Amino acid sequence: MDAGIQNGSAAEKEARLVARLGALSSVVIALSGGADSAYLAWAAQRALGRRALSVTAISPSFSAHDREQVESLVRAAGLRHEFVETHELENPLYSVNQRDRCYHCKDELFTVLGRLAAERGFTAVAYGINADDTGDFRPGHRAAAEHEVLSPLLDAGLTKAEIRSLSRQAGLLTWDRPASACLSSRIPYGSQVTTEKLAQIEQGEAALREMGFRQFRVRHHGELARIEIAAEELPHAFDAGVLQDMGRRLRAAGFLYVTLDVEGYRQGSLNAGLKVIG
Repeated sequence: MDAGIQNGSAAEKEARLVARLGALSSVVIALSGGADSAYLAWAAQRALGRRALSVTAISPSFSAHDREQVESLVRAAGLRHEFVETHELENPLYSVNQRDRCYHCKDELFTVLGRLAAERGFTAVAYGINADDTGDFRPGHRAAAEHEVLSPLLDAGLTKAEIRSLSRQAGLLTWDRPASACLSSRIPYGSQVTTEKLAQIEQGEAALREMGFRQFRVRHHGELARIEIAAEELPHAFDAGVLQDMGRRLRAAGFLYVTLDVEGYRQGSLNAGLKVIG
């Protein structure tokens, strides 16, 4: 990504994105339902119409809430869309949950999408990594490169803030959706990923959502649930009655102990453990 692309206006980057997508014969978009992939799916459909197909992978690490968000987006934006199943938990290299877990997840995803694209006659697969994502630990991007998956948002130099702004202008429901990630990302590296743990996390996060919280994570530390809540929501979380209700709900999800992280929500906070496991 050269400096000219990086320094252009958001509108210029969007025009470049749509033009590059339009130059493709057809494309399958990996749609998770977050702001980035939703904007990419919208741009691809704008550029290619029915020659763009958005596909969402369903597995135990994808919550029912995230599926509902995708379904709402698809209806509102009129996207051509399908769900497919992936089976990353059947791969021991994924479930053992080492630092390359995301690589094995994306390897499974892009294998499934690549097969679908070949069967349906689509000529490319693309996903929604953006220009801000390259500074974090992203083993999934290696899998994308190996599968020759396109990264149009990154190539256009679009940042997260620009994508949210352009999504708002486009009327996309996802423009201000809180950052999201698969449920497995709540389990510390080195701790086995199981369907039981994922179900606990999903139930716990559904409870926090019912309580009115918007940006949060339930980190799974065995018998302990460590809750991260966005800084602006912490004052409400620290209310004694709210804490009591939170503890009750998380114990109902199967945790023995419940703690509220005083540092609040941090995206990718479990990456801090990478230096421990090497």
